[in-house]
Amino acid sequence: EVQLVESGGGLVQPGGSLRLSCAASGFTFDDYAIGWFRQAPGKEREGVSCIGNSGATTYYSDSVVGRFTISSDNAENTVYLQMNSLKPEDTAVYYCAADRGSCYGSFGSWGQGTQVTVSS
Repeated sequence: EVQLVESGGGLVQPGGSLRLSCAASGFTFDDYAIGWFRQAPGKEREGVSCIGNSGATTYYSDSVVGRFTISSDNAENTVYLQMNSLKPEDTAVYYCAADRGSCYGSFGSWGQGTQVTVSS
């Protein structure tokens, strides 16, 4: 059974940093693309970043490029999202998801989410 567990969310001031973690289990980590998504109250879910299987490729939305960095630790089956220069508009529940293929897939497996709040 595919399981994804996010952690690392919290309250941070504008301009601050957080690192989110997505711990994966129940599947061959190298075969999956892992994406980070977020959903703010009253807004649709949006893709934030993705790392392809084996970590060969990375993608970022225009709203986070240059501020967020995605990485993976295959030994720990964990994907990280380093978030710097955070803005109030980054406030949302952040989810990680897995796709048995690529970052263009349908992401059938999801974690429970972690809240990120950027506020002074």
